[in-house]
Amino acid sequence: MESTRQKKVSRLIQKELADIFLKRGNEFAHGKLVSITRVRVSPDLSFVKVYISIFPATNQDDVLKAIQEYSSKIRFELGQKVRTQLRIVPGIAFHIDDSLDYIDKIDKLLKS
Repeated sequence: MESTRQKKVSRLIQKELADIFLKRGNEFAHGKLVSITRVRVSPDLSFVKVYISIFPATNQDDVLKAIQEYSSKIRFELGQKVRTQLRIVPGIAFHIDDSLDYIDKIDKLLKS
């Protein structure tokens, strides 16, 4: 169960990362639309798991590797944006959110 502080930090980080991906996402995800679906914050606020959705879904692993290579630059930009709200900028781990693919698969199975 997340605390109120974790939820607030999660929303803040999700908003700011979405803004970063909107402005600079083309540098590491050429021709792809990357959206931040969920952010999970550790209890001590020092680490976050960011779940991303990539559209179109082809070559998701390549895009994820490129994002992970840029993670230090993304963390630096996040630090510039949240430096007045957070004392420590958390470490970031990116994961692919496959819940939309799972929903689509279930939907296809139900229709057939």
